[in-house]
Amino acid sequence: MNMHAARTASGLDTLKTILGIPVLAIRWNDAVSLLNRLIAERRFTKVSFLNAHNANLASTDPVFAEALDDFLILPDGIGVDLAAKLLYGAPFPDNLNGTDFVPAFLQASTTPLTVGLLGATRVNAEAASAKLAALAVQHRFVVIHDGYFSAAEEAGIVDRIEELRPDVLLVAMGVPRQELWIARHIDARHCTLPIAVGALLDFLSGAVPRAPLWMRRLRLEWLFRLTVEPGRLWRRYVVGNPLFLLRVVRQKFSRTPEAAGGIH
Repeated sequence: MNMHAARTASGLDTLKTILGIPVLAIRWNDAVSLLNRLIAERRFTKVSFLNAHNANLASTDPVFAEALDDFLILPDGIGVDLAAKLLYGAPFPDNLNGTDFVPAFLQASTTPLTVGLLGATRVNAEAASAKLAALAVQHRFVVIHDGYFSAAEEAGIVDRIEELRPDVLLVAMGVPRQELWIARHIDARHCTLPIAVGALLDFLSGAVPRAPLWMRRLRLEWLFRLTVEPGRLWRRYVVGNPLFLLRVVRQKFSRTPEAAGGIH
């Protein structure tokens, strides 16, 4: 099921298009209910999150942008909130960043589910699985493979997913690899909800620290991450955030407001 079909199924039709990518404007509890309904009805739906970094990548990578068009996209972070306010006069109802939303969704889902984990290092994936199993005891968590596999191993991994057929498949390979991998390899035979979760397994394992709660409440987690990993993340945030906002301003004043920002 694609983004638009999932929206229709939910009875919700509030979309905010950010740089050409339709993002669902939905409250936290409604998003939990929607994902539970999709699982209950076995409606295959690819899920991802849009933040400033992903939007920048999609603006310059048409293959990634095309793949995202077939995902249910939830809003992640202050960047897309600022964009929504600038373009539509109001931010998204809630910040559904995957690091907080996915564990909360699993905790709130009362029906026992099988959840597959794919990505990160084996150690981090196992630690994340143990953390999730303690958080949501009603579910079964299965580590399928780490994220560092060769092309030769790929078919076996896909076969294992099909054999397990989890209700939820958490794919943690980083952007855009995880979304492209889901788009190319995963369909209704393999699982119901494949969710692209970025660094979630690293966060859950404790290998990558999270910002203090006060920073998260002030929407400054990106700044904390930048101070922890400046070498890896400076370009994403110091260059990427202003570039994202520039693209959004260009969208706002272009003749076709739904068009993707064309600044490369």
